[in-house]
Amino acid sequence: MAGSRSDRVKIYRYICLLLCSMTIAVYADDTILYTLQQCREMALEHGPSVKSKEEERLAAEYNRKAALAAMFPRISANAGYLWNSKDAHLVANQTEFPFGVASINAEGVPSFEWTKGSVLSEYAQSLEGTPFEKPLADLSDDVAQRIAEVYKYVYDAATVDLTHVVVAQVSVMQPIYSGGRLTQMYKIAKATENIANIESDAQKESILYSVDEAYWRVVAVAQKKQLAEQYQQLLIQLELDVQEAVSQGLATQSDLLKVTTQRGDADVKRLQAENGLTLSQMALAQVCGLSLSTRFKLDDSGLSETTLPTDSFDAEGMVNSRSEMQLLEQAEKIAKSSVKLASAGLQPNIIAQASYMYTNPNAENGVSSNWDGKGFFSAGVVVNVPIVHAEDILRYKAAKHAANVVTLKTEETRELLTLQTTQANQKLAEAQQKITLAQLTQKNAEEVLRMAQESFAAGLITASELMQAQTLWLSAATDLVDAQVEAKTTEAQLQRYLGHNKE
Repeated sequence: MAGSRSDRVKIYRYICLLLCSMTIAVYADDTILYTLQQCREMALEHGPSVKSKEEERLAAEYNRKAALAAMFPRISANAGYLWNSKDAHLVANQTEFPFGVASINAEGVPSFEWTKGSVLSEYAQSLEGTPFEKPLADLSDDVAQRIAEVYKYVYDAATVDLTHVVVAQVSVMQPIYSGGRLTQMYKIAKATENIANIESDAQKESILYSVDEAYWRVVAVAQKKQLAEQYQQLLIQLELDVQEAVSQGLATQSDLLKVTTQRGDADVKRLQAENGLTLSQMALAQVCGLSLSTRFKLDDSGLSETTLPTDSFDAEGMVNSRSEMQLLEQAEKIAKSSVKLASAGLQPNIIAQASYMYTNPNAENGVSSNWDGKGFFSAGVVVNVPIVHAEDILRYKAAKHAANVVTLKTEETRELLTLQTTQANQKLAEAQQKITLAQLTQKNAEEVLRMAQESFAAGLITASELMQAQTLWLSAATDLVDAQVEAKTTEAQLQRYLGHNKE
């Protein structure tokens, strides 16, 4: 009976090994192996935030070029066409003179009537009934006709044909002096472009740090999963051995129940590790721009390699390379330029302008609607001198105080970042000390487990004592993984603080 149970135990072991081998073979065929460098490259390539920062950088670059272009001449061309239903008459269709009234009717026929108080009318009245009455009347009518014709000629000559009006102009404007406004606007645009570049680099550094953190988290969970599987296999083997011992009367059912309970707890830990690995892999896939269902493995060969901290590094000097400080330095430049820009409102402004204009109708030689006009040039200088601008004075004072705020904030941030960098360096030293201690603890735990297994095989200790050794081994191995991953993430954080965490 004992031999039969022993055979069943061996068959059970073979079946477990065969299933594990088949599972590994199935997943090994379509599982991709990624390195840390590959994950970094994918994150930078597919990250939408990186593309957004690049667009902001390009926008800032063109704004800087636009501020520079504002210092050069501005050339513009304007043209217009206008159709009118009526012409412009510079002379009225009826005009009263001291000696008569000249008029033109709707059909364009001119006429002239002498007024009763005119000299010619009074003279004609004095000759009534004389032989000179008719000749004088004929002369009066003839003169009136001539006056009407002259008025008609003047009326037509003073009529401007506005049926088709064309105006064309080419002008050039050049700012000569603007109180430094254009120069300061260019400096502000330049500093804004620098800010966009710094933020773009900082965004990449932040993504790389996120990749490093997610990468080593997956490595840690994967190794913990392996430890959970090894621990489960140890308890499965122990459970089989205790079952064999119970069948031979060398152990009690109570011993078997303790082992079975512990093995059930190991099953739960393994399931938790598998679920944790799945979630951590999905988180890394999301950062890298991969599908959440992508199956992959990670290269963990660099887990035990970390940069040693140094006591000689100049934390205060390295802070100057931090993106936070660079952004504040650019903000300080903008604040100083804003002060000068506000003071430009109190300075004179001088602008030169020149233009060439052509019109039809044109007034080159009277008012004419022909196309023979040559247009005309005009040039001038406009000077604006502010005398009482209380608003600009107040804005200038406000800009000075705002610049002082940025300067104070820069000094405060410098101190905080120096402290932060020093703490990160010390934390890395502590993490490496934890690794050294965890390695020693794991080595001792492995030795204790080996001795416990030999003692249990020789019947010198109980299953409970062996399980304690197994639990101690699992705890020590898990602590070592945690210490190594903590060192890697702390190293990545320190490299980010020092500006070395770049692609």
